[in-house]
Amino acid sequence: MAKGYWIACYRSISDEAALARYAALAGPVLTAAGGRFLARGKAQKAYEGGVAQRVVILEFDSVETAVATYESPGYQAALAVLKGAAERDLRIVPGV
Repeated sequence: MAKGYWIACYRSISDEAALARYAALAGPVLTAAGGRFLARGKAQKAYEGGVAQRVVILEFDSVETAVATYESPGYQAALAVLKGAAERDLRIVPGV
């Protein structure tokens, strides 16, 4: 079974305090589900229309686990805190 990778690229952040509250809630949910942070922070360079903003990459044991974590009540509660505070693109992709 292929690992699942959760990739969140932030286009803009308008409320850093809300982002911090979201991270405090989301981090424990993600790690409890087996998520392992591989990278997080501001992009050092952006190419081809990318934005040099915050990026988060997590590895899960499977795509199914990553999807179930995103859809879980705990993560959805954390996500509600982020609403209106940031614009981002989140994708879950299989490993190779």
